[in-house]
Amino acid sequence: MAKKTEKTNVMRVLESRKIPYTAHEYEPDATLTGEEIAAILGEPPSNVFKTLVTQGKSGQYYVFVIPVHAELDLKKAAKASGEKSIEMIRQKELLPLTGYVHGGCSPIGMKKQFPTFIHSTAENLEKIYVSAGKVGFQIELSPVDLINAAGCVSADIV
Repeated sequence: MAKKTEKTNVMRVLESRKIPYTAHEYEPDATLTGEEIAAILGEPPSNVFKTLVTQGKSGQYYVFVIPVHAELDLKKAAKASGEKSIEMIRQKELLPLTGYVHGGCSPIGMKKQFPTFIHSTAENLEKIYVSAGKVGFQIELSPVDLINAAGCVSADIV
């Protein structure tokens, strides 16, 4: 009998909105890089996205969803969000702010909805992978469904 995948908050949010997804589970290891997770999933790194949380000069928080092999361009991120500057939040701030731990942060189902931007390459993909809200869990869904579920704005941010 196949092992039943544990349901995360992200999966519950998607199900409540009737958004189709496929769950993927792997051995939880917070030291894995995004590229290593893409390899475990058998996907190119361009299809697997990471979720980064930042704070603008104004004090407002922003979420950026980019391919795991890419680096967030803070100048482009500031421009997309209309901020003078943006910086990554400290790792210890992530859990109290979002409800997610480092390596398990998802753009869906955060404690509070922050302005969220997704790299424009996502629109060209048939499917996209993001964290399911827990280390060791990824969800696969259409980029359009992710954009709708997380309220993303597409932007050139890498």
